[in-house]
Amino acid sequence: MSGHPELFVDRSARQGGEATAREIAQQPGVWREVERMVTSRRDEIDAFIGPLMERQELRIVLTGAGTSAFVGEILAPALSRRTRRRVDAVATTGIVSNPREHFAGDGPTLLVSFARSGNSPESAAATELADRLLPECHQLVLTCDRKGRLYEKHANSAGSFVLLMPEATNDQGFAMTSSFTSMTLAAYLALGGVTGSGELVGRLATAAEGVLATRQEGTQKLASSGYERVVYLGSGPLKGLAHESSLKLLELTAGDIVTYFESPLGFRHGPKSIIDDRTLAVLYVSGDPYTRKYDLDLLAELKRSMPSESIIAVAAAGADQVADDPIFWLVEGVGGVEDAALALPFVVVAQLLGLCFSLDLGYTPDNPFPNREVNRVVQGVSIHPLPQESS
Repeated sequence: MSGHPELFVDRSARQGGEATAREIAQQPGVWREVERMVTSRRDEIDAFIGPLMERQELRIVLTGAGTSAFVGEILAPALSRRTRRRVDAVATTGIVSNPREHFAGDGPTLLVSFARSGNSPESAAATELADRLLPECHQLVLTCDRKGRLYEKHANSAGSFVLLMPEATNDQGFAMTSSFTSMTLAAYLALGGVTGSGELVGRLATAAEGVLATRQEGTQKLASSGYERVVYLGSGPLKGLAHESSLKLLELTAGDIVTYFESPLGFRHGPKSIIDDRTLAVLYVSGDPYTRKYDLDLLAELKRSMPSESIIAVAAAGADQVADDPIFWLVEGVGGVEDAALALPFVVVAQLLGLCFSLDLGYTPDNPFPNREVNRVVQGVSIHPLPQESS
């Protein structure tokens, strides 16, 4: 694969991956558009969120299904630290099946819903259950489809605020790519009290452009190397990124590649047994100097037990590692950026790996399940009426 995004898209199109490749490649431009959108609506956003953030007892719940749930897993640690409020990442799939366990509190709650289309059965059901079970619920919705049920339900609803992503982010490919990163960025900017957002997003976008320009050949080589298992590792927000990376490869290869995710410290407690001579390990190295020590400890351990060509360490350039070690895939221009934001350019590596593995295995990435065993928008979910709780 060439480092030129247009050729990358053209080559993918020949095997049914045009939309997926285009949506991966468009992300730097889309992120800049998201930043302008959030900035233009800052007064409205602050008018909605500001009074809530002033309340010490506020609980923030980040929710979505599948990839949309992993937005919350990435953002919850950073937003908890930034807002000094309780922030929980809870998938809509967990809320719908066990609503009373997740909505047991009696304080004010801000439910933040992420959804590409907003048409998954659990999306609207989770917001309805929150309104029913919580004594005070405010709803922030981030979605990519103005025709989706979630948007239509909340766009003009009292107590709700909707951030609609740019139209291009309503990904047409099977796997969420630009929809995922755009909602992550929008929520980070809207809720995180980020200053200098234009400069930050410019750095993230330029870093992602660098990944797209320099790592396509490397990901293609890995995809054709006969790996049957891929493990993604990350700490804190980057564990949420590892979760998303694992799903992306699993989806785009229709389950042909066994994937796993874990934290570097957790990996030693049994999951390390997944490693064999057909395993690729991808470690996302934290930008936090303290956390990074644990990441590099595990990396040294992996290097003692695996071939070096079967290990990738994705890291911000400038961190304390050996820059000329080929294990490190350095992402330029994002030194000092916190991990929740680093996840944006880092995930491009996982997206490229998913696309390249899919193409190498002969799948059509835009629709790896032509027989509809798995659908782009989940189907077949029955939302059962919630009975009254017995006294």
